[in-house]
Amino acid sequence: MFRLQGSKVLAVDMTGDAVKAKNGSMVAYDGQMTFKKMSGGGEGLRGMVTRRLTGEQMTLMEVKGHGTCWFADRASEINLVSLQGDKLYVESSNLLATDGGLRTGTSFTGMRGASQGNGLFTTTIEGHGQAAIMSDGPAVVLRVSQQFPLTVDPGAYVAHQGNLRQSFQSGVTFRTLMGEGGGEAFQIRFEGDGLVYVQPSERNTIAGDV
Repeated sequence: MFRLQGSKVLAVDMTGDAVKAKNGSMVAYDGQMTFKKMSGGGEGLRGMVTRRLTGEQMTLMEVKGHGTCWFADRASEINLVSLQGDKLYVESSNLLATDGGLRTGTSFTGMRGASQGNGLFTTTIEGHGQAAIMSDGPAVVLRVSQQFPLTVDPGAYVAHQGNLRQSFQSGVTFRTLMGEGGGEAFQIRFEGDGLVYVQPSERNTIAGDV
């Protein structure tokens, strides 16, 4: 149902089913479609409570109908992720669309959220189906194994999936060592077995000034 046209436009073919997408990301459609605004950041009471606690400004819309709908957002690169009953963790600003049957929620991220100034929760997606995530530049998918843990700059982190454990450690970037400033006060360390998606361009974070 999800397919890419180029690297920056998502095409979704629908036959009466629905998708959830970032509000305002529809760029064109053919056939008969209906659009309904949804609350973001998770479903149910827990999602409502966490949105109130964090002030997370994630707004989704439900698109339903027959035909093809095209989505894009600020010329961001789009990456398709297939879920087979597992869970994907993604920054809310990097989520473009999901199959209507996938469940969305929120997960506490601890110090990483505080260091980024993005709130303390990350969006979760789970079930069977596809999700489309965005990155500033082509995303790189990095494998984490028991033998090879991975440390990621929080400004470059996009998403992760698999059996991974997160921890947070203070550190600096190479730019700081070279006297250019902007070093991150925290880094994210992943251990276990899974995949981490990173982008080649850092978003602005509070951590760089701490």
